[in-house]
Amino acid sequence: MECVVSGIRPTGRLHLGNYFGALRNFLSMQEKHQCFFFIADYHSLTTHPTPVNLRENVKTVLAEYLACGLDPDKCTLYIQSDLPQTAELYLLLNMNAYVGELERATTFKDKVRQQPDNVNAGLLTYPVLMAADILIHRATKVPVGKDQEQHLEMTRTFGNRFNRLYKTNIFPEPVAFNFGNQLIKVPGLDGSGKMGKSEGEGNAIFLNDPASVIRKKVMRAVTDSGPTTPHSQKPAAIENLFSLLKLVSSDETYRFFDDQYNNCSIRYGDLKKQLVEDIVMFTSPISEKIKAVESDSELLARAIRTGKEKAHASANETMKETRKAIGFSI
Repeated sequence: MECVVSGIRPTGRLHLGNYFGALRNFLSMQEKHQCFFFIADYHSLTTHPTPVNLRENVKTVLAEYLACGLDPDKCTLYIQSDLPQTAELYLLLNMNAYVGELERATTFKDKVRQQPDNVNAGLLTYPVLMAADILIHRATKVPVGKDQEQHLEMTRTFGNRFNRLYKTNIFPEPVAFNFGNQLIKVPGLDGSGKMGKSEGEGNAIFLNDPASVIRKKVMRAVTDSGPTTPHSQKPAAIENLFSLLKLVSSDETYRFFDDQYNNCSIRYGDLKKQLVEDIVMFTSPISEKIKAVESDSELLARAIRTGKEKAHASANETMKETRKAIGFSI
């Protein structure tokens, strides 16, 4: 059974992009692999060193993932800061990570441009902490996006370097988890790209958005004056609406509006009203489940306790061998 590790940022609420993207893949992975999913509260400090309501954000993210189907009995779902072994391995890997290679990381250079007044050491060594998250469980597969592929390559570098320096084979070479055709890109409502909180609150439909908020967001979505030529190609903004329709509506509904577009009789207001109804119908049961989980303090405490215990058991084995390889153990 493959060991899979993936982080979840405690940056707030889940949206449809998260649900149809990483989350559905997580649900599939927990059935077939040994999975470690952690809420990356350490990582959040690299860009927000004095976070507001970090504890509440972590609780919200935990509740939402539990409500959507992550099962603490099938996977290991834990909070990053509950695992001090990660910080220890991070320290040890830093001893053999070179400043030059860290400064060449694309994400570091991007962050330096984006936040010139907060170029901290944690930001520089972010790839080392990510490597520690992966190597602490000796993962063989890691679900990563294009922006994280370089970090995964650096993880292999750090693990192989440790093995070579200390003449051991503790750390395997993790590879990217290939989702194949399962990876779905969910468009945002602004007509430009993917759905995400960083693109603005109005760009994303969150799973616990009230119906009134969903209606306001969808009705404001970018459109045009409509097609004038039958079977013409849809502009990006219109294609985005149809992509959302395909995700949450019936095939019959999708075909109906697609036919209307192709014969130039479409009314975008009607399409948007139908899209609102179908999104609300899709998200309402999930939203109710999230509220129920958030209010169940016993369930949340058990999930945290279970995840912490399982993560500790895995990390302790790794650190026992790591300390021995370096020469700390007597």
